[in-house]
Amino acid sequence: MTDVTKLALLGGGVMGEAVLAAVVRAGVPADGVTVCEKRAERAAELERAHGVRTTPDAAEAVREAQVVVVAVKPGDVGGVLGEISPALADGALVMSVAAGLTTAFYERLLPEGTPVLRVMPNTPALVGAGASAVAPGAAATADHVATGTALLAATGLVVAVAEKDMDAVTAISGSGPAYVFALVDALAEAGVLLGLTRDRALELATATFRGAVALLDETGDHPVLLRERVTSPGGTTAAGLRQLDAHGVRAAVVAAAEAARDRSRSLSAELEG
Repeated sequence: MTDVTKLALLGGGVMGEAVLAAVVRAGVPADGVTVCEKRAERAAELERAHGVRTTPDAAEAVREAQVVVVAVKPGDVGGVLGEISPALADGALVMSVAAGLTTAFYERLLPEGTPVLRVMPNTPALVGAGASAVAPGAAATADHVATGTALLAATGLVVAVAEKDMDAVTAISGSGPAYVFALVDALAEAGVLLGLTRDRALELATATFRGAVALLDETGDHPVLLRERVTSPGGTTAAGLRQLDAHGVRAAVVAAAEAARDRSRSLSAELEG
């Protein structure tokens, strides 16, 4: 639970709505949440679904807010910060879920001393199974990090990291769901090749990933140990794993993460000019 009673959410898109649902579950009263959403139809949807107040005016949304969540497109953040800066309440915590922008970028455009948290969520947060990282800016304290973590708890796992690690977080948990979807699709495609119907192959592949992750999570055992338990000497799994190694799957995953990290760094440089 949280003692936050006034919160502003800037941006009512898919990820913004996921954060909205989480903060209400964390105990922020719906009538204490104001969403800045410029699309009238979308604003009406959010009002009906969550009982919150909406406005197209960002400055109006943040007045008296204890916490301001910035969930607009990265390219729009600079303009939004210019709008809200004069209206921010003293001591208001600003949390960003906009990818690629550093806390220093926010701090340059907001009143001096504004506490800022940079958050890297991922899409499974939409179903409460996300993995998010929170990094504090220069003026953010441990209490601010605790507040941000509590507000996001309903989205799934939330961990605190140093900002220098956010590009790695982006590569692993931010982009990671896409790697998993690609692997599920590949396993299902293999099932079709081996004679299964496409629907049955996808059903089995999805359940296999879900079950393997649940076993890993619930036992706490290292993935290497779990892999060894299912791999009999000279058996079918050993034959399959040998092909994964021969085709460089492990190396490809590492290379994908490195490429995503490097792109995260370059995007930050581009966005911040």
